[in-house]
Amino acid sequence: MSKTQSQRLAYGETLVELGKENPNVVVLEADLGKSTMSALFQEAYPERYFEMGIAEQNMMSTAAGLAAGGKIAFASTFAVFASGRAYDQLRQTVSIGELNVKVCGSSSGLSDFGDGSTHQAIEDVAIMSAIPNMTVLTPCDSNETRKAVRAAAAHEGPVYIRVVRNDVPDYTDENTSFEIGKVRVLKEGKDVAILAHGTMVEAAMKAAEMLEKDGVSAQVVNVSTMKPFDVAGVQKIAGAVKAVVTAEEHTYIGGLASRTAMAMRGMAIPMDYVAVDDQFGQSAHDVKELMQHYGLTPENIVSKAKAMLK
Repeated sequence: MSKTQSQRLAYGETLVELGKENPNVVVLEADLGKSTMSALFQEAYPERYFEMGIAEQNMMSTAAGLAAGGKIAFASTFAVFASGRAYDQLRQTVSIGELNVKVCGSSSGLSDFGDGSTHQAIEDVAIMSAIPNMTVLTPCDSNETRKAVRAAAAHEGPVYIRVVRNDVPDYTDENTSFEIGKVRVLKEGKDVAILAHGTMVEAAMKAAEMLEKDGVSAQVVNVSTMKPFDVAGVQKIAGAVKAVVTAEEHTYIGGLASRTAMAMRGMAIPMDYVAVDDQFGQSAHDVKELMQHYGLTPENIVSKAKAMLK
């Protein structure tokens, strides 16, 4: 781990880089550019930046039109609005048409701690993964976010990128490879495999350290692509350990827990998960308070791992 950085800033800065490299890159925003950091692109290329106001449905339809005209359209807003309010346009126009629209769901999970349940997207990965033709990326840090944005731009078809509001520590670096549809082992281990995505990679790494102190060899796997899901990669990892734990800042329904369970069906290996139960978020003083409340902690990962190994 190195320094702590902002995924949102990484997103905005990478958009500017792509804008310089490719004149077909355009950016759309739903009145949240200073939060999603797409405003950086506006400063650099105002003629290719479209401020749509608080009208997410119109934004996605406009993005679809630009993509149909040969543009690579990045559309940003909070994850809860991207996946929920604009679902119809993303399904009916963008995904059925297999258009080059790249959606950034910002302030995802519980990271918008102050605004409560209406602004906390704990089901966005499930929603977006259920749409045919949609690719879903969940980078774990700022370095991986930069690579995910570039991979999305190069990918033909719709892509959803999930980032959080709070700064997160880097567990990857500029030289770490990124490939859509592949998991990556961040730490080797032979007793238990901890599969995590997004911010829960940090909790997984801390849990692995705690388990090592108790004599348990823990492997940490970064699942930065939720769709297409690396079924073969997960099966290979699960087949080499005694137990599997998944960790995500998302509901267990339709998220990493569900996808891993599907991948492991028929395998005689115990599995458990750390995730948000079937409930909404709530307001808090900070995101750490919410993570603790919903059990999204290294301690809970350790507890689940030890219980299965017994």
